[in-house]
Amino acid sequence: MKIKLLAIGKTDHKHLIQLIEEYQNRIKHYIKFEMDIIPDIKNVKNLSEIQQKEKEGELILSKLQSTDQLVLLDEKGTHFTSIQFSQYLQKKMNAGIKQLVLVIGGPYGFSDTVYQKATGKIALSKMTFSHQMIRLFIVEQLYRGFTILKNEPYHHE
Repeated sequence: MKIKLLAIGKTDHKHLIQLIEEYQNRIKHYIKFEMDIIPDIKNVKNLSEIQQKEKEGELILSKLQSTDQLVLLDEKGTHFTSIQFSQYLQKKMNAGIKQLVLVIGGPYGFSDTVYQKATGKIALSKMTFSHQMIRLFIVEQLYRGFTILKNEPYHHE
């Protein structure tokens, strides 16, 4: 299985970029991983919230292969402990999925079309975080999940 993380807009904080890159490199010891950044939509001040979600949705869907399993990082998604998340990853690998695509949406979330295409939703917290922070949190949790599956001494419980 391969994991792809799709995100809207660039990360502009250099310390976050360094941490995200560190965890991306760590993940690659366990699984094929790629992060794909979709550029911010231009002239958003001329678009309604729905129009912005639709445009972002079109860009998200254009990045998918027909065999991809799309999972949205969404506040209304399933909450996992780190151990439960590692078990979720193991189930996905056991299911023979070619590519798991995790998506961090834009500031207003996802279009209806993207929700319809998705096979699942994961919530990282009940709190609200910046989209840049979520990138760090999900790559760290992916790394943590794989260290749990390998019984490596990163996660303590």
